[in-house]
Amino acid sequence: MNDRVLRNIVVGLGSKMDGMVREDHFVITVASEVMAVLCLADDMADLKRRLGRMIVAYNFEGKPVTADDLQATGAMAALLRDALKPNLIQTLEHTPAIVHGGPFANIAHGCNSVRATKTALKLADYVVTEAGFGADLGAEKFLDIKCRMAGLKPDAVVLVATVRALKYNGGVPKAQLSGENLDALKKGIVNLEKHIENLQKYGVPVVVTLNSFITDTQAETNFVEQFCKERGCEFALSEVWEKGGEGGIALAEKVLETLEKKQSNFKPIYSDELSLAGKIETVAKEIYGADGVSYSPAAAKELKRIEELGMGHFPVCMAKTQYSLSDDQGKLGRPSGFTVNVREVYVSAGAGFVVAVTGAIMTMPGLGKTPAAYGIDVDDDGVIQGLF
Repeated sequence: MNDRVLRNIVVGLGSKMDGMVREDHFVITVASEVMAVLCLADDMADLKRRLGRMIVAYNFEGKPVTADDLQATGAMAALLRDALKPNLIQTLEHTPAIVHGGPFANIAHGCNSVRATKTALKLADYVVTEAGFGADLGAEKFLDIKCRMAGLKPDAVVLVATVRALKYNGGVPKAQLSGENLDALKKGIVNLEKHIENLQKYGVPVVVTLNSFITDTQAETNFVEQFCKERGCEFALSEVWEKGGEGGIALAEKVLETLEKKQSNFKPIYSDELSLAGKIETVAKEIYGADGVSYSPAAAKELKRIEELGMGHFPVCMAKTQYSLSDDQGKLGRPSGFTVNVREVYVSAGAGFVVAVTGAIMTMPGLGKTPAAYGIDVDDDGVIQGLF
């Protein structure tokens, strides 16, 4: 089922009181502009400014209609008053952590809230924050969108890899990933190589950590470690999966050593002044390894309109599959000789970025073939079954 069948609807049918007939669409919450606004806002005043400039429609003259125009800003801010506050939780080992916000990195900007990060920086000497999915998505958006807007300058990047994923990129079926296969590892590690190269372009020291599983062999681990060191990266084995917090001590020590010995010269990969098309092309070529970018007629037209509306200085948020460096999830390893296809472009004026939808990625993902609801029932005694 293609994306347009899943998410597009026709609204305004019926009488004149039902409004204008138009095509619209759903977006999953984690890709919504409200989620982005919540995560990028500095405080309540900034939240209201961002909510107010969200574009909800265009009038007959082609001018944007905003939430401020509809006098909806105050009501939205009231709903988000408490949601704006970061959530303090604890891990199983009673370590404090802040979990706040949830934009997916494959279809949104993939980072927790600016308020969470800045709060953590006031509370601790060292702050670790996650950017979702692969470094071509989460890290790129953290470095080019969140850091740019929030004025953050990371001191180091931890790039997480697994032997299993690298062998998968080397062509090994999922059912056979547990067996040692150095040939597949050597073939698939080019994927890690590209991620290392990408992060080094931002001028930030890189620490590669191998998330160890009990099926990994010493020969495989040694190969990955040597590969990383030959490319100027620090390396640490993470055994958290097996040993909990104790298994992460080696990684923590390596990060602290890197912070002390290596200088960060962070800089986003493109400037604000570059055109939107130039920004999209920069990400496609420099981060994905594409030869170039193609646009659908509708995407090219919308890109031009956004520039004319004075939003050409915005960063770009690429919606792309997380399964490949390219926009085709079937291309594993380090693909080359491909073009990134942008089929749709739209502006998130409140968030302050422009979204470019590539390939067959969906911003309203559907359920699996067998939804969990199929296994839920109530027995004769009124006990619900199938929830766990």
